Parts: sequence; structure tokens; C-alpha cells
Amino acid sequence: MSKIIALANQKGGVGKTTTAINLASSLAVLEKRVLIVDADPQANSTSGIGFDVRTIENSIYECIIDNVDPDNAILNSEIKGFDILPSHIDLVGAEIEMLNLNERELILSKILEPMKERYDYILIDCSPSLGLITVNALTAADSVIIPVQCEYFALEGLGKLLNTIKIIQGRLNPELKIEGFLLTMYDSRLRLSNQVVSEVRKHFQDMVFETMIQRNIKLGEAPSYGKPAILYDAESTGAINYLNLARELIKKS
Repeated sequence: MSKIIALANQKGGVGKTTTAINLASSLAVLEKRVLIVDADPQANSTSGIGFDVRTIENSIYECIIDNVDPDNAILNSEIKGFDILPSHIDLVGAEIEMLNLNERELILSKILEPMKERYDYILIDCSPSLGLITVNALTAADSVIIPVQCEYFALEGLGKLLNTIKIIQGRLNPELKIEGFLLTMYDSRLRLSNQVVSEVRKHFQDMVFETMIQRNIKLGEAPSYGKPAILYDAESTGAINYLNLARELIKKS
């Protein structure tokens, strides 16, 4: 059964894009069909798997604003079964242009619904904001993964995000569930990292993924080569962490 999962946290730098790219590639290696929807104007998921944003003809922006068929925008990655609906800096203006459209919160939902037949997982990489595009992503999604970095202020702003999710469940998408909180940038040597882990697990208990993503140089380097970690260095800690996360997600589904 196909599942649409949004990766959301209005805090920047928590590992949303890293998770989108590496979870998608890991799922594809485990023979699942996966689509990333890059719903962030920074287009880091798009460039992070090797596409030049400047040469992209159609992106998520054209699908939303000009009704372009997503089939004319989807690009195939190096890994079989792993595709991307790319983003573009134009997406910055989309929120303003969407204000005048009918059922503006449901636009992404209508774009993605037909895609569910072709993919086992559709991952939406949200921008670090709670604007209209993120609302669209949460309305289209079956569930949401919330990356939380093991650093100071990790829980700051989570209340706001959980409140937004609650509003969307109440008004737009009653089926929306929290797939899980994902602890990222974990360093077992740091007391702070371990404090954050125990705090998040205490707060959210079994809603927290067992798999934690460790702080890893290869994970940081891979996007500059336009590759997921599993292609850049399959034996790196980061690649192994995300493979474990993919297995845990498949088991949960």
C-alpha cells in the first residue's frame, strides 16, 4: 500500500533534506518505489541527488501554478526506483500566487493522489516554515516524520509544529498521523546529545524511532557530490543508519 510521508519541522538545519534523500535512496535499495517531492524553494533535495536546478524545465512550481502534469516534471535518479519531483527558487512566490486559487490547501493532494499507484512511498521534503506549501504537504500526507536534532533547543518550536498538525487533523486531514520523531545529529560522546535523547523519549515515548542518525562527515559531504550517502560511501555510519531507518519504516508500515 502506498504511503505519503511529509518530513516537517519549521526549524532549519535539523536534517529534513538529508533524511528525505537518504531514506528515499535506502528504501529504493530495499526494492521499494520511491518519489521525493521537493517542496522547499531552496531545492536542496533536487541538487543533493545530482540535478542542476538551473536547467530544470518543469518543477513542483509549474505543477501547482500552471497545472503541468507531474509526469512532465519527474526526474529519475541514479538509483532504480527512486525519482524526484524537483523544486525551483520560483516556489518562493507560489504561496502568494496560491492565495487566490480554489481549495488552495488541497492542491498538492490532488497532484499526488494519482501518483500513489506508481510508488510505495512518496516523501515530501518540506521547507523550514509552516506556510501554505507545508500546510499543503501535511494535508496531502498520510503521516509525518519529525526530525529532531540532538542539540540545544531541540524541542524549541516543536509545540508550534504539533499545534499546526493538530489544526490540520481537525480541519483538513483527519487521517494524518505522526509516523515518528527521528533523532538526528546524535553524538554518543556528548552528554548533551544523550540528555536530548532521553528527554525526547520521555516526552514522546514509542513515537520516537528506534534508529538514531549519528553525526557523520560522509552524510555532510555526499550532497556536494550530488549523491545519497549510500552511493557516496555505502559503509559509512550515515548510510547504515538510514538503511536501518528504512527497514524500521517498512516494518511499521
